[in-house]
Amino acid sequence: MTTALTAEHEAIRDAVREFAETEIEPVAREYDEPGVVQFPREIFREAADLDFLAPHYPEEYGGAGMDFLASVIVHEEFNRADPGIGTAVLTGKFGTEMLLEYGDDWQKDEFVRPVLEGEAVCGTSISEPDAGSDVAGMRTTAEKDGDEWVLDGSKTWASNSPVAEFMIVMAKTTPDAGHDGISAFIVPTETDGFEVGNDIEKMGLRASPTAEIDITDARIPEDHLVGEEDRGFAQLMEFFNENRILVAANALGAAAGAFRHAFEYAHEREAFGQPIGDFQGLQWKLADMITGIETARSTTYRAAAELMAGNDPRRLASIAKYYTSEVCEDVCSEAVQIHGGYGYTREFPVEKFYRDSRVQKIVEGTSEIQKNIIYDSL
Repeated sequence: MTTALTAEHEAIRDAVREFAETEIEPVAREYDEPGVVQFPREIFREAADLDFLAPHYPEEYGGAGMDFLASVIVHEEFNRADPGIGTAVLTGKFGTEMLLEYGDDWQKDEFVRPVLEGEAVCGTSISEPDAGSDVAGMRTTAEKDGDEWVLDGSKTWASNSPVAEFMIVMAKTTPDAGHDGISAFIVPTETDGFEVGNDIEKMGLRASPTAEIDITDARIPEDHLVGEEDRGFAQLMEFFNENRILVAANALGAAAGAFRHAFEYAHEREAFGQPIGDFQGLQWKLADMITGIETARSTTYRAAAELMAGNDPRRLASIAKYYTSEVCEDVCSEAVQIHGGYGYTREFPVEKFYRDSRVQKIVEGTSEIQKNIIYDSL
């Protein structure tokens, strides 16, 4: 099965690449300072104005009405320029996928539209200190009290939480029901009792803030429930299928960007009287790197095609996420190696590509979880 790109796909790739190389790449280092929360909100707004945040969303909610592959290409090209800012900008809509699929019309208009217009940032809070991959082990609860929901608990690795206007929060509505007792809620970050902590200092992705959340008697209106009560886990899994393909696209783009820098350096750097790219050993490294990238691209695009065709993309989404994130780490590591000692310094971008991209093997389910899903689907 192959996925042919249309003229429209090629046009959006050209437009996105120009934007990314002009607006993202030159300021990458400015958003890489440890201990400073610098979400690239202006770039986020510019991307929204150009319909780059989620081109496959319907026009009525601020999207461009294109297909899902167009969004895959955007993720790929943003991360090719810089995986730090690229990931930060595109996760500014993280969580709206569930709203688009399961939310009421008013929820889409009230919360999805401002995000795609660049006026609001959305975050998602799933993981807890003792419940990461084991989503059913979460302890955060939501109890009905009249016409309100009352949330209590704690969260960690809450994406975008220090800068988000609202979060999609997963909580137990039937505590003893395991996966079948989880629901999803829209929680404005200014809600009383909803306290967002400081940004967690990470190895990379410093432009994409992440924090812990303390939730104590936080009250939200009953109409802030997303979809059906106790159906949050099932909704989350469908949301994961789509987002794992986008994570694969992030990793694909980062690998392509690291390769670009390594290839250029190999033909500029001279040793023993010739460019190091003239040595066969290094040529073989580059050949292995591009082989992995092209295979990862085919796998990621095929997963996108399955989703667009209305087929169950679970297996291919996990294969794409697992394989592409592994390729990405290998390519970024080899890019550092090709640069030699310079690759270990901040003078060249490849060390940042490595730090920013290492997380792709962890987010949206670790590589080990993906292998479990792949096996279970056989």
